[in-house]
Amino acid sequence: MKASVDQEGCISCELCTSICPAVFSMNDDNKAEAIEEDIPEENLQEAEDARDACPVSVIDLEE
Repeated sequence: MKASVDQEGCISCELCTSICPAVFSMNDDNKAEAIEEDIPEENLQEAEDARDACPVSVIDLEE
């Protein structure tokens, strides 16, 4: 499973990075971004929690 973040909709709240720092980080534009690799199995639940907690719903997880 891979994660992605809609950069245009990201409000830079850093909630995803605090919930799942193994998958999400802030880029040079102060927008959240996801790792390009598959989400490690041990971080899958945290990634789903980060997606669900995003206040602007810009995180997508897909197979």
